[in-house]
Formats: sequence, structure tokens, C-alpha cells
Amino acid sequence: MTERPDHPSTSSRPAQGPDTRVMDARSNNWVDVLAPEWARPYLRLMRADRPIGFWLLFWPCAWSLTLGSIAEKEVWLNLWFGRNLLLFLIGAIVMRGAGCVWNDITDRHLDAQVARTKMRPIPSGQVSVKKALLLMIALCLIGLSVLLQFDWFTVYLGLSSVLIVAIYPFMKRFTNWPQAVLGLAFGWGALMGWASMRDMIELPALLLYAGTICWIIGYDTIYAHQDREDDALMGMKSTALRFGERTKTWLVVFFGLTVVFLLAAALATIGGTISLSRMAILMLGMGLAGGLLLWQIVTLDINDADNCLDRFRHAHIFGFCVFVVFAIVWL
Repeated sequence: MTERPDHPSTSSRPAQGPDTRVMDARSNNWVDVLAPEWARPYLRLMRADRPIGFWLLFWPCAWSLTLGSIAEKEVWLNLWFGRNLLLFLIGAIVMRGAGCVWNDITDRHLDAQVARTKMRPIPSGQVSVKKALLLMIALCLIGLSVLLQFDWFTVYLGLSSVLIVAIYPFMKRFTNWPQAVLGLAFGWGALMGWASMRDMIELPALLLYAGTICWIIGYDTIYAHQDREDDALMGMKSTALRFGERTKTWLVVFFGLTVVFLLAAALATIGGTISLSRMAILMLGMGLAGGLLLWQIVTLDINDADNCLDRFRHAHIFGFCVFVVFAIVWL
């Protein structure tokens, strides 16, 4: 059910009790159960109660770091790899949080009109815009401190993504393809991991970035189907509205390109030196990962919001599987 524009403003008294929980967070998540009551609105603003987002931001970094380590002929699980992997994990957590805060600041009036998002901390009045901005600045400073642990090429590369991240929340007002802009921003880690090992951007990183963008367009289209009726009423745009009943056909295209580009990135990295056994593992592993994407498409019901949210969450499993495949090939 769509909420009308006369929903209480951000200055309204915040709701109390369990009703302050957002609709798309799992019940009894750690924020609701363990976090102090005063901290819960801020953790929810960061989406700490929905950790899948930072995993989706992290996995392209891990893929890229693994392929970059292979290209650099590093030994598996050396200290440098482990250090960088941990830095990317911390960076993904804090920068995903900062991005969510920025998104909620820019979309606060829209979120107040949508049933799924009206209880987010800003539109429900639990957190003021000023406090949200302070939280975002603090998270960005933590993210910057993490970024500065890398070489200067990687630092400059990371900073260059800021503009894309900043404009993303506004894209649904102007283009049917905001998911593509999200892909450009959220997939930046596919370049970062490689750069942290190689101090440059090469063909495998670009192929990996292209595959990551296709993957993000696919899974965020699934996610966007939860809100397509509300988006249409408010004049917002998305690939969910653009694709409509042809969504599954488009997902076949984008998820198919995801597997092709990721496989091409791996082969461009190790193709000349890979043994037949490792080639077989790579092909089998990517085939199984592609099977998971196919399962998401086949079982997707774009008219069932719960189904869309569940299929979206399975994107995390695909990210993990690809990382495992690349790691095994590296052994």
C-alpha cells in the first residue's frame, strides 16, 4: 500500500517500541537484540541491521585482490594479501554505511511516502538530517583513514569514485537506468583490489569491472521490483519499471554477461600459465556460480516483494562462490 504525501515529516515525534524497525530487515537481527537503544536508529541508518549490502560491496574487492595477487605471482594467503583483504572489508562496511546515510538524506521525502521505507530513521523522525550528516562525515573519515593505508595510485583511484557515489541517489529522477550508475559506483572495488596489488589498471581489472556492473544491474533490478508501484506513482525511474514483464529476459542477458566477463577476467590473468586441472576447476566453479544466477531468475516472482527480497539476498552467495573459485585456482 502506498503512503500518501501527508505522512508525518522528519520533525515528527519518533515512533516508539518495535514499530521503529524497518520492514526489510530480518526480525531479531543483532541491532534489534544487542545494540543499545540510543544507537539503534544510527545503526539502522547505516544498514547495520542488513549486512548484505557491505558484502555485496566487498566481494568485487576480494575478487579483484585475488586476481591481482595471481598476476603478481604472490603466494596464497601471504600477509600482504590478508592485510589488504581486511582493509577492504573494513572499508566496505564503513563506506557502505556512509553511502546509505547519504542516500537516505537525499531520499528522505520520497521514503516517507513508501510503505517499505517510511520507518527508516530519517523520514520517521528518529534521526535528524544534521545528525545524519555528522554520522556520514565520521564514516567517510574512517573510510579515508583506511584508504590511506594503500599506495597513492590506489588512494587516487578510490577518491575518484566520490562523484559517482554522490550523484547516484539522484539518478532515479532522470534516467531509467539508475541501476547502471549504482553499478559504476558499487563495482569500483573491482578496480581497487587489482590496483592495490599492481599499482595500475590492466585489462583483467577492466573485464572484472564490466562483469561486476552487469551483476549489480541484475541484482538491483530484482531489489527494485519491491518498490516499482510506489516509484511509478511518484514519477521515479528504475530498470524494474523499464524492463517490466521482460525482467527475466533482461536478467538472462546481464547475468550471462556477468559470468562471461568474470571468466574472461580470470583467463586474462592466468590463461597463459594455467594447468588443465585448474582450467577445469575454473570452468566448473564458474558454471556452478552461473547456475545460482539462473536459479535466481527461474524462481523470481516480480509480483511478490518477499520473493524479490529473498532472491536479492542470494546475490551474496554468488559473490562468495566466485571468490572461492578464484582462490582455489590460485592454490
